[in-house]
Parts: sequence; structure tokens; C-alpha cells
Amino acid sequence: MADNGGVYLVPAFAGLGAPHWDPYARGTIVGITRGTTAAHFARAALESIAYQVGDLLDAVHRDAGIALGELRVDGGASTNNTLMQFQADLLGVPVVRPAVTETTALGAAYLAGLAVGFWSSTKEISSQWRVDRRFEPSMARARADELRGRWQDALERSKGWIRTGAQS
Repeated sequence: MADNGGVYLVPAFAGLGAPHWDPYARGTIVGITRGTTAAHFARAALESIAYQVGDLLDAVHRDAGIALGELRVDGGASTNNTLMQFQADLLGVPVVRPAVTETTALGAAYLAGLAVGFWSSTKEISSQWRVDRRFEPSMARARADELRGRWQDALERSKGWIRTGAQS
């Protein structure tokens, strides 16, 4: 599926965490038309991950003033090439996926190896890191900004849902 067909999913199934902090928000799907397909829903769900990461990184930038040069990713979702490309496009920076995506487990193994003397230093450990793939932004900034604006519209519709009359 090339796009979300105008469908946005806000997965606020138990409220919204950082950086929105709204326990009254609820999951929302907006933009459905008679032409909406299951693939649009799937794409919207996938894209919601990238939008949420973008929201968090915007908060880091506002609070710390740190400009992101690249985003290094890991975990199961990082194996999805469509998501990684979309993330790079939204953020406007490269997204770098390591050869080993389960780095939490790998980190625990590295620490154990360091403790028993298998690794001599953290520098030796860091030299083991390898890039699997680098996703470069390819979407025009104006288009990325437009998509993020639509996400913000969907996000606002999910906020405060319980207080507006509906109950969980």
C-alpha cells in the first residue's frame, strides 16, 4: 500500500503517554471513506508508530535543544522497511538499522561478557556494532509537514475523549 488513503489511527487505547500525557484520550480512527480498505487501516497503524516517535523527538528537541542527526533504531518494528522509510521521511533525517535488531538482549549479553572478562572494554563492544541498512529521507519536507499536520488533527480528536461524555 503506497499510502494510508487519508486514514489515521491514534492508538490511545489506554490514554496517551509522553509527550501528550492525556489519560482521558482514547483510540481513534479518522478519515474513513467508502474507498477505505483493510490495507489503509494497516498502513495507518504502521504509520502511527512513526508519528509517535516524531512527537517524542520533537519534545526532546524542544526540551534539550538537541538537533537529531540520525535515528538509530532497534526492536521488532525496525525490521519493517516501509516503517523505517516512512520514519526517515517524517523526521527528515536518516534512520539507521543495525545488523542485530534485538539490541536489548544483545546489550545484556555484552554486559555479562564484560563482567566475566570476555570483552575487555566498552570500546571493544561498541566496535561490534554494524549497520544493516540506512534509510535516507526521500519525501519532500512540505509533504512530510502536511502528513504530520493531519496526524496532529487526528491526535487532537482523540484527546479528552472520556471527559466529553463517552466512557471507557
